[in-house]
Amino acid sequence: MANLNKVMLIGNLTRDPELRYTPKGTAVAELGMAVNRVRTNDQGERQEETTFIDVTLWARQAELAQQYLAKGRPVYIEGRLQMDTWEDKNTGQKRSKLKVVGENMQFLPDGRGGGGQPQGAAPPQQQQSEPSAQSQGASPAADDLDDDEVIPF
Repeated sequence: MANLNKVMLIGNLTRDPELRYTPKGTAVAELGMAVNRVRTNDQGERQEETTFIDVTLWARQAELAQQYLAKGRPVYIEGRLQMDTWEDKNTGQKRSKLKVVGENMQFLPDGRGGGGQPQGAAPPQQQQSEPSAQSQGASPAADDLDDDEVIPF
């Protein structure tokens, strides 16, 4: 049976990207997105639903997100779903969270007349994962981490 794990999102950042580096020096950024869905209910009323999504970016994309994106900015993210699981230190219960690992990112105009870029900034139209990972069909730098390497979050 074939498998597919692909996510495409357009939304606004709910907070500024948080950039960190692994002990080996790989950049990793965490950001939050709000994605809106507008629909009409059975009574013909317009309803809007908002979904909040956590996104992780690696390597150069993480650095570009931190440099050019800020809370409220629109962005297109293409990536894959990943389930994180851990044990809660306080209760000892197993916890899990579904998040998106971004593989491609595109800056979008902000619709407020700002042109989609911070003043004086001109990032490339589209940023993709490192060419070697993309061309080999591998996932971003996360797969290059050792099992014992801890991400400092």
